[in-house]
Order: sequence, then C-alpha cells, then structure tokens
Amino acid sequence: MNADSLIAARVPQNVKTQFAALAHRRGVTESLLLRRLVEGAIMSAGESVDHEVGQSTQAPPEKISVRLRADDYRLLKDRSLVRRIRPSTYVSLLVHSHLRSMTPLPTEELAALKRSVAEVGAIGRNLNQIARALNHGEHANAPDFAYLQGVLKVLAGLRDHTKALVICNAESWESSSD
Repeated sequence: MNADSLIAARVPQNVKTQFAALAHRRGVTESLLLRRLVEGAIMSAGESVDHEVGQSTQAPPEKISVRLRADDYRLLKDRSLVRRIRPSTYVSLLVHSHLRSMTPLPTEELAALKRSVAEVGAIGRNLNQIARALNHGEHANAPDFAYLQGVLKVLAGLRDHTKALVICNAESWESSSD
C-alpha cells in the first residue's frame, strides 16, 4: 500500500525494544506492525479503514486454535526451539509453506544467508579493484597467487556450506519419522 502520512509516538527505550522484538517474531517490519495495530484499533472501534481506490491492503492475519497430542506438541516445541522461534510461528510457517508449495526460511536463517552473500560481494569488489589497478598498469599491493588460491578455497567452502544449509533447511521442513 502506498502511504504518505506518518504517525509517530515517543515511548521508553524498553517499550521500543519489546515492539521491535514483537515485529521480528511476527516476521514483519515495525512499520507494518504499527500500521496493522492502528488499523485494528480503528476497526475495533466499529469504524472501517478507508483505503485509496485501487490500493490493495493485506488483511490482518487470522487466528486459529489447534489441539495437538502431547507427543506431537513436544516434537513441535523441540523443532521450534532449534530454530529459535515460537511453536506458533513454526506452525504458521509450515502451513504457509504447505499451502503455497514453498520451503520456509525463518528470519534468522535468511539473515545468515544474506550476510554470507554480502561478504562474498565485498570480496568480489576488492578483487575487482585489484584487477582494475593491475590492468591500468598501476602497482597494487595485490595478494600473491597462493593467497588467492586460499581465498578461492574459502569461497568454495562457503558455497558448499550455503548449498548444504539450503538443502538441510528444505529437508528439515519435510515430514520425518520422529
């Protein structure tokens, strides 16, 4: 939704920290969470939220209750603990991924992959700067061949580790015989 107005409020730092953590647990930005809360307050007052014509808005998530057998709940708690997410978030990710035929990637795992990609990008930019300097006849403090071979081995390891992480993530969401 294209929004051009701002609502701001000053709160104590601990409230801000709690709000940021809540948004993180829900997998949304603080801005989106605040917008949903404001719209929810308006709707709970019995009024409708007017959106510009032609603008689509995502309805707030629906809540459902599910009863689990004790051993299933224990497995759910164990698996969600490993991923450092709440059991309800784990169930939500499973349902969402099943309905959309996607493999879920929790926020922390996605962040780790993004950090890896950023590091590889930084290494690539540094190597490009060295190559550019050498191609222009400048004397660069370039690493020697052995060092570059070491960097290639590290990058190959990072690639293999990332590939294994993606495969492990996909397999961990499939049903198992626990």
